Amino acid sequence: MTSPTNATIEAWAVLLAAGSGTRLAPALAASGGPTRKQYIEYEGAPLFWRSAHTFARVEAVRGLVLVFPPDEVKRMAKVVATLDARDPLGLPWRICAGGARRQDSVRLGLAETPPDAGHVLVHDTARPFASAGLVRRVLTTLAEGALAVTPGVAVTDTIKRVDAAGRVLETPDRAALRAVQTPQGFALAELLAAHRRAETEGWEVTDDAGLMERAGVAVVVTQGEEANVKITNPEDLRLLTPTAEAAAPRTGWGYDVHRYVADDEEDAKLLAQARPMVLGGVPVPRAPRVAAHSDGDVLLHALTDALLGVACAGDIGRLFPDTDKTYENMPSAVFVAEALRRVRACGYRPVHADLTIVAQTPKLAALKERIAANVAHLLELPADLVNVKATTEEGLGFTGEKRGIKAVAVVTAISSPSKI
Repeated sequence: MTSPTNATIEAWAVLLAAGSGTRLAPALAASGGPTRKQYIEYEGAPLFWRSAHTFARVEAVRGLVLVFPPDEVKRMAKVVATLDARDPLGLPWRICAGGARRQDSVRLGLAETPPDAGHVLVHDTARPFASAGLVRRVLTTLAEGALAVTPGVAVTDTIKRVDAAGRVLETPDRAALRAVQTPQGFALAELLAAHRRAETEGWEVTDDAGLMERAGVAVVVTQGEEANVKITNPEDLRLLTPTAEAAAPRTGWGYDVHRYVADDEEDAKLLAQARPMVLGGVPVPRAPRVAAHSDGDVLLHALTDALLGVACAGDIGRLFPDTDKTYENMPSAVFVAEALRRVRACGYRPVHADLTIVAQTPKLAALKERIAANVAHLLELPADLVNVKATTEEGLGFTGEKRGIKAVAVVTAISSPSKI
């Protein structure tokens, strides 16, 4: 279980959509669709647009450079403008022509990034299922001081190194092996310098992490995602094809309640559990304190249970018992992150959340938008797919008597394409 973190740096992203996709081209031609995989229609838009929107949801990403085949740049400029008008990215974007090799396309894309960008992300749009959380993880590792970062996943197969005749030369220890992915993140100045050396010295590399290694820059591997697959072979196209199973959504429902701790409370044990009110990760000023083992965020506790409902993974009390000192005063965002991981592990992803806070006091109208935005960030969703409501019980019952606060959460999730 890992705690969600926010990157403290900003970056531009270079999204590569200039490849020819030779292994897929015959299958695409036979289907009568586009001959390049980056243009395959997926969820109502070309495949590359999914990556563009994923990066646009990450606050630290300040702009995008989309790299297309040289003979299609003019056409794709119009396509992207139309897509952005219909489904806005909400940040600057630029378009440029790619080159003969992947490393040429990256170099040309880097030339379009602002010189003061500081950091850059490089991503293959043929990996459409990379999550916003993965992008943030790469940025966080850069913020911690790394000059080059690549996501990677553990290798589960036994790997053999062979000679030209197919004879085994060695069997590397797979515990030390990682299958690397994109997005990869870099300090812009160092990556530009490495590309200049590659041009001068005639290097051939398959990714920018390899380029940085060759330039003598340490590359840090951060945790990748099993779902972050690359559309490469004809059989991969099934990942883009909805099935009856994929069409069946799941709904999770969560409920939680916390009592208030009065300022004149005499119960020492209760006073020790008093926490400042936080809702959806947002501090609530001038509010009653709540009794809790963790940070007492009643809304995120309800959200956690709703996510666990989607995953059929029990409830928050079983996973994070209040008898375990590990979770004492724990930020509830940690619980949401673990529940979200379990949702993804079972092959689903949230697409909508509807949340209701029930309290006679405090008044929350001014905070609802901030709470919704923060919950959307935790769920890696656009802000307009999270709804937050606040209501009272007209002076009735537990909340009406101002003795506590309740929250209800409903999460809708659909089957993740990578699991189809």
